[in-house]
Amino acid sequence: MTERPEEGRSGRIGELAALFGRLGTTAFGGPAVHISMMHDEVVTRRAWMDDQRYLDLIGVTNLIPGPNSTEMAMHVGQERAGWRGLVTAGGAFILPATLIVLVLAWAYVEYGDTPSGEALLYGIKPVVVVIVAQALLKLGRSAVRGPMTAAVALAAAAAYVLGASELAILGVGAIAILALRRMGTPLLGVLPLGGLAVQAAADSASLERIFFVFLKAGAFLYGSGYVLLAFLQNDLVDRYSILTQQQLLDAVAVGQFTPGPLSTTATFIGYVLAGVPGALVASIGIFLPSFVFVGAVTPLARRIRDREWSAALLDGVNAAALGLMAGVTLQLSGDAVVDFVTGSLAAVAALVLWRTRVNTAWVVLGGAAAGLVGGLLDMAPV
Repeated sequence: MTERPEEGRSGRIGELAALFGRLGTTAFGGPAVHISMMHDEVVTRRAWMDDQRYLDLIGVTNLIPGPNSTEMAMHVGQERAGWRGLVTAGGAFILPATLIVLVLAWAYVEYGDTPSGEALLYGIKPVVVVIVAQALLKLGRSAVRGPMTAAVALAAAAAYVLGASELAILGVGAIAILALRRMGTPLLGVLPLGGLAVQAAADSASLERIFFVFLKAGAFLYGSGYVLLAFLQNDLVDRYSILTQQQLLDAVAVGQFTPGPLSTTATFIGYVLAGVPGALVASIGIFLPSFVFVGAVTPLARRIRDREWSAALLDGVNAAALGLMAGVTLQLSGDAVVDFVTGSLAAVAALVLWRTRVNTAWVVLGGAAAGLVGGLLDMAPV
């Protein structure tokens, strides 16, 4: 019997929900690992598309803002079943991680200040800083393509440390590389180091403010989920003073040892700031732009893949994003590595990540265990 179109589409929706729901529950290790797992499932096992088309979609994902692995899930969904597939695949990949992070955020708010909670975070923080630094080094190999992009990355890091707006840094970086490639001139002073001044602090975390902070981050998030740290550091910690740097680092730690997209860090922070409503609006804000962007550009993937101007813009944005990551990593390390023990944990984590291919989630859990053991020893009677 011939399959009717409605039945085929319904079946594809079910396949997408099952596949990306499972990946959203089990995909540890960050965007590169997620995308590799998706390739195995979509290209190798199911033959929904060939290698070339999958590479085309990765290229498009790098050209638009948003969390890369989440957007790849959306791209695959749209290729497979149109806009319904986009929504299904993206939602199925995001939802499990969001629910897991929500539970952990509740536990953090309830127990994070207890001795055991503090001990866990004490061990996790230095490990997280090392993981971010490792991602920075890996991304640097792709982002720094010569003297021009290296200079943009260094200038971006300096501009961020001096208080420049992260959006201005990304925008100027993109325009600088595009202009310099058009002119063929050396790079001299492409980024303003002064930048925009940090705005006055606010004293409340309204749902509207939470939503728009994460909407902005989702709409301009280039390079890696780790660049999200720069946005949140600038807006929530420095500008509005509604989140502490320690809470930001704790949120990243939770994002590291949970599956799915790192951007579910937004769920954690939203809950810390305003409970379940805050978690809901933060999660919607961070992921909503990706649904819009993917829906708009997937049909254009083959047209923009080899355009010279889009490649130049992407190189500039990636170099500037690398600089942002470097700046925020320096700031976070000051709160994470505070004594000999945390310094030793950071060194061990760096050695493990350098010498092995262990999943980063295990490294974070190892740091948590070390912190917990240390806390229990401190509480033990002498």
